[in-house]
Amino acid sequence: MNSSDLLRFLKARSSVRDYSGEPLDPEDIDYILVCASTAPSAGNREAWDVVIVTDEDARIELALAALEQVHIREAPAVFVVCANYIRSMSHYGERGILYALEDATIACTYMMLAAHARNLHSCWTGAFNENDIREILHLPEHIRPVALLAVGRGTPPLKPVERMPVEEHAHRENW
Repeated sequence: MNSSDLLRFLKARSSVRDYSGEPLDPEDIDYILVCASTAPSAGNREAWDVVIVTDEDARIELALAALEQVHIREAPAVFVVCANYIRSMSHYGERGILYALEDATIACTYMMLAAHARNLHSCWTGAFNENDIREILHLPEHIRPVALLAVGRGTPPLKPVERMPVEEHAHRENW
């Protein structure tokens, strides 16, 4: 893959909120997880975990906890990506909280791109009631849900989402 291919690949990905409900192949789930396991992490602590939710009743509960966002219910799989504070804090102390959150978000990004590489669609969702997610999934106290990644076959938007010009984000040498 050259740099033009990468840019085309990235620009072709979009958040999808309309899913067919067709189940994912176990190979797709495994591929997404293997790709996530290659993500960089602070000190190689890999301070992230994921709960893969395919059960319809559980997805309905997750959707309610995610402020009633329908795509969470309709996607055939939801990857609940979590920060594992103990893995990181055992090495970095208090700063490990930040590193665990970063590790989880990078792993989730890799999952999203892996889904795209398999011609699947996804939607990263960060709006949810954290305590409800904890309760639904029986998460231990040291685990923090960071993102719900809906994955499946869906209908992408008809036109690409407009983005801010890169110059609005980039500051050279100083602000």
